[in-house]
Amino acid sequence: MKKQLQYILNVNIIAPETVLNNYGIIIKDDRILEVLPMDNLVVSEINNNSNIYYGEGAYVSAGFIDIHSDNIETVVQPRPTSVIDFRLALSEHEKQLVNQGITTMYHSLSFLRAEGATMRDKEVRKPKKMREMAELIKTLHEENHLIRHRFHCRYDIRNCEGYDTLMDYIDNDYVHLLSFIDHTPGQGQYRNLIGYRENLLNHQPNLGEKQIDSLIEKRMAVPKLSQDKIEKTATLAYNKGIPIASHDDDSEAKVEFVNSILKAYISEFPVELSIARKAKEEGMYIVVGAPNVLIGKSHSGNLTAIEAILDGSADIMVSDYYPSAMLHAVFKLYLQYNVPLWKSMNMVTLNPSKAVGIDKDFGSVEKGKKADLLLIKLIDEKPAITKVFVDGQLVSELNYRRLKYA
Repeated sequence: MKKQLQYILNVNIIAPETVLNNYGIIIKDDRILEVLPMDNLVVSEINNNSNIYYGEGAYVSAGFIDIHSDNIETVVQPRPTSVIDFRLALSEHEKQLVNQGITTMYHSLSFLRAEGATMRDKEVRKPKKMREMAELIKTLHEENHLIRHRFHCRYDIRNCEGYDTLMDYIDNDYVHLLSFIDHTPGQGQYRNLIGYRENLLNHQPNLGEKQIDSLIEKRMAVPKLSQDKIEKTATLAYNKGIPIASHDDDSEAKVEFVNSILKAYISEFPVELSIARKAKEEGMYIVVGAPNVLIGKSHSGNLTAIEAILDGSADIMVSDYYPSAMLHAVFKLYLQYNVPLWKSMNMVTLNPSKAVGIDKDFGSVEKGKKADLLLIKLIDEKPAITKVFVDGQLVSELNYRRLKYA
């Protein structure tokens, strides 16, 4: 049975290089058929059987593409001793994500070296549980679902015992994005040993200072995966078309290595502005956190995202640990820092789609692309998503109640 065309009328489209005022969008099946000025659309001639949505001046953007979020770990395990069924957790989580504008989510699961059992261990990081989640993400599209789920494998190079499992993940097409991380104290994200020590004391108050010092020494002495194996892993991923990212780049030498040798074209959370600039010079996509934009600083004391964005040294914003931040960070840059709306929106749509190689189909409101679309209104001076389309299907609609006075 042939599907009717769908129309979204009277909207302001956030396009890749401008905002198109008073436009309409025609959707056929799961694709954008046309993007036209309203003057070119004769509403009276639209088939009465078509679905017509009146935007009333709302903004329309492409659905957000979040390439780094570990929030699923909290959804799965909201308390240290409370673990939710993975399938249920994903199903409930995507109801939230779709209303936060995220239509493609790269769940960033940390494939870390076990540091010893504690109450703070995250269930999904255990080897068997991670495989369960990876398999679920891979097959979820075969069931009823709302958004696209992808697996961003964050591999800690200290996890030597997990190397064979990682290679198996890549070989069996579980991984959609691979990043190499190194959480050794004294470098990268944890280069400030004083801050690292204070963080451990705060999170493990049952340990004394001498025990904390001993723990740090042990972690600093942990062996790392050999460079040969790191390169072998990167080559396998690259040959399978899996995008590669580095994490917490803290030196120009590291940037050059990950870019030229590992073929990493994404630099996640460089720790200083000079390093972000270097990665940019190398042609890498620079990732910063949307929560960093909202808060106005890095939660770990590293590079301030707004500084990098205004410097032109950041391309992509990710939700990191707070999915709601994506939408609000876009509009904070626009309303408070005078960043053009199309430019700030590209940081959560077009730029991440380019970085992970899916921009042929996703990332912008253009003819021929997938109809993953958000209708956004400013309500009480805050952006609010009122409708979400995925594959041309309306999957969510919110109608805000207005206060009524006698």
